[in-house]
Amino acid sequence: MLQLTTQNIQLAQAHANKLDAIRAIAADLTQKGLVDSGYVEGMLNREAQNSTFLGNGIAIPHGTTDTRDLVKQTGVAVHHFPNGVNWGDDNTVYVAIGIAAKSDEHLGILKQLTKVLSADGVEEKLKNAKSANDIIALLNGEVQFEADFDASLIQLLFPASDMVQMSAVAGGLLKNSGCADAEFVADLVTKKPTHLGKGLWVVSSDKAVKRTGMSFVSTANHCECDALPVKALVAFAACNNAHENMLNTLSQKVFAGEQDVFLKANTEQLLAIFSNEAEEDKPTEASGDNVAVFKIKNSHGLHARPGAMLVAEAKKFESSIKVSNLDGDGKVVNAKSLMKVIALGVKHGHQLQFTAEGPDAAKALESIGAAINAGLGEG
Repeated sequence: MLQLTTQNIQLAQAHANKLDAIRAIAADLTQKGLVDSGYVEGMLNREAQNSTFLGNGIAIPHGTTDTRDLVKQTGVAVHHFPNGVNWGDDNTVYVAIGIAAKSDEHLGILKQLTKVLSADGVEEKLKNAKSANDIIALLNGEVQFEADFDASLIQLLFPASDMVQMSAVAGGLLKNSGCADAEFVADLVTKKPTHLGKGLWVVSSDKAVKRTGMSFVSTANHCECDALPVKALVAFAACNNAHENMLNTLSQKVFAGEQDVFLKANTEQLLAIFSNEAEEDKPTEASGDNVAVFKIKNSHGLHARPGAMLVAEAKKFESSIKVSNLDGDGKVVNAKSLMKVIALGVKHGHQLQFTAEGPDAAKALESIGAAINAGLGEG
């Protein structure tokens, strides 16, 4: 499986256009002994067929299928453009990953990129990266954009009788997940939580934190703190601002007096609420010209690359665009989120239903349909 390393990276590259950038990457692949000199024509022809721009400032130029015989050894050449290169359609690339592959070995890299392709703020970080280590950390998903929060960080109806026990459990969940060390738990139990109303409390610590994360604990027992009811505790381990969206979600519900949304939720519902899927993933009524159904023609379905092409197409439009797999579980997700689109499990022949709402809704559906019919970059 291909792995991106610092040895693959050329820093501080600059080119007037993407064709010059691709030629330089091809020369790098040739110099490394990965391809024969003629491979550059395959890379240029591939770019002429469909843009290799994936999104978030990243492109993956590579050869055509008929130039695979020019590949001596599977490998990559990663070029960093701090000033950016215009990749067409108003897309700017800050990192291009040139791929030399005999078959589908590059799919591992595409899967590796799914998190960084769907996160906000990636382009700016790639643009301002100062070292090969900075770039590899970003591409490998080692830079945290969202706080850790999954089922392992939720403990419902724990038989706690006081706040110290609640804090200890919440801290223990974060420790066990790898977000923090034992000192974090010891510090958390000394903190005085803040009451958010209706028995919902919040506490946080930044001591001995390795990754930002959030845990949620509710109690099955009668519990009080400062003569106020304790029903659930939200705990944050924070070493960056990756928990900002979760904190905003918590604040919005509290300000609206909707604490019960958290207190009555099960594990799946809590995960949906804090990932902002609670509303967007509800089935919507299909009506009028804002809905269209397209069949996926790609032989391997929507794996990372065609999925990224679909998301990139959706992101071109201002309208809100949702998609569901009519041949899957019917879940409706944001068509501008690569992670959510890939999670639909779309296979060859599956039908996707798109719903668009906004000033350019009709144009968005037309463009998405054209991209799907064209093979989403796979012909």
